[in-house]
Amino acid sequence: MSLAIPIPLGELCRLTEVSRAGFYRWKSEARSADPDMELRDEIQRIALEFNCYGSRRVSRELHERGWRVNRKKVQRLMREDNLLCLRKRRFVVTTDSNHALPVYPNLAREMVLTGIDQLWRADITYVRLEAEFVYLAVVLDAFSRKVIGWALGRSLEATLTIEALQMALRTRKPVPGLVHHSDRGVQYASGDYTDLLKANGIQISMSRRGNPYDNAQCESFMKTLKYEEVYRNEYRDLAEARAHIGAFLERVYNQKRLHSALGYLPPARFEAQLAAKNMEAAAPHQVA
Repeated sequence: MSLAIPIPLGELCRLTEVSRAGFYRWKSEARSADPDMELRDEIQRIALEFNCYGSRRVSRELHERGWRVNRKKVQRLMREDNLLCLRKRRFVVTTDSNHALPVYPNLAREMVLTGIDQLWRADITYVRLEAEFVYLAVVLDAFSRKVIGWALGRSLEATLTIEALQMALRTRKPVPGLVHHSDRGVQYASGDYTDLLKANGIQISMSRRGNPYDNAQCESFMKTLKYEEVYRNEYRDLAEARAHIGAFLERVYNQKRLHSALGYLPPARFEAQLAAKNMEAAAPHQVA
């Protein structure tokens, strides 16, 4: 027989300085916590690394990484997280790719940059919310490191990367000759995406197969984003994540964060100083 005397809930809340409503909210959240979040997290990593994998290959990759899970569960989780909805279209088959879309040579590694809008870099990452995953596509100016386009959404389809690219095009209005560099993912190799690049006179460059260092600048940016914004917050939903991440990208990273490669200037100020120098150099010398 237990000798413990049960404490009324009201008294327990008073002693712990927790409101009754707060207790029930905590209890509800604890009960509704997703036990598969760690598995979902690993599936997201695989989906971004091998974005043409279906549930069968993802299951095999999970087994290689030490997970013991059946394919039906993997398929269900991928469906819930919008990882099974990438449309496949018929394109010219290439051998240097995991998909049937055309790929392009790496032009970026031969470039010596002297100004903005000479090379853009694009990439995708995922962001973990309380009960789901969403995806962030970004476009960076390689010379100033400025984020010039971004989009956050639930789907990994090419519409996400196209939205980020369209923002960059509206923001910068580049002249023909610009090079756009990305990995070989289906989102960047899709006909809709490459057609938009070509329509704006933009040359297409892609990383070599299995070489993440070809887009190391974007990898570095994503690491900064995760450690300085994403990992410091717990976003409840897509709207909250979009608001917080948008504020970080546009008000903190672009406007305030000092970048060692830019002489410890934020990207926006670096670009402003660059524009002032270019105007000064272009102005005719005044005769005394």
